[in-house]
Amino acid sequence: MTGIMTAAPIHRAAGRFLLDPAGAVFWPDRRALIVADLHLEKASSIAARGGLLPPYDSRATLDRLALLLRRYAPERVIALGDSFHDEAGRARLPAEEASLLARMEAAHRFLWIEGNHDAGTGLAEHAEAGAVFRHVAGPVAAGQVEFSGHFHPKARIATRAASVARPCFVADAHRVLLPAFGAYAGGLEVTSPPIRALFPRGGQVFLLGRERVYAFPLAHAGKAA
Repeated sequence: MTGIMTAAPIHRAAGRFLLDPAGAVFWPDRRALIVADLHLEKASSIAARGGLLPPYDSRATLDRLALLLRRYAPERVIALGDSFHDEAGRARLPAEEASLLARMEAAHRFLWIEGNHDAGTGLAEHAEAGAVFRHVAGPVAAGQVEFSGHFHPKARIATRAASVARPCFVADAHRVLLPAFGAYAGGLEVTSPPIRALFPRGGQVFLLGRERVYAFPLAHAGKAA
């Protein structure tokens, strides 16, 4: 995160939200930073099953989160599940990373939502002021806006020069689907049926750029410019 970062504002019934190009949402009215799918200690989890990944994902993810905490100075962090790659992920954090996370938690109140990877480590969901926070998208009541993760959305745009694939937000009037924040999280194309099913009437894609997000209709994802 270098240079001047420009977040994209969106307005929903619950208020104004800023979609940050780092892949997080800031809720100014509630001084809350919203992130999804950190997948801390994914590399060590895979290593335990014989896979090989460089063991630096947790540090990279926490360093990116620390930059956002300095940028927005939130009172709270709402983490939308799969914050750890498995239920024992927190216990496996190396000492330096564990200390860094502890300092973050001391300075900012963390609200941990549980995901399918880290079931039993947090709340099933959380609702306040017209917003509901979950790991996996579900039914949304009238007048609510839902924030969820799980699908790690990414979009591919074919231009005349090249095809570009990047993590992204997907949003309509009732839902905001967040990209995965974790360094090793991967992604699912927004053209895939599970994501399309959440937005039957269409929506907006907010593609993450280096210093800003780029908005275009969901229907244009994967099509030539």
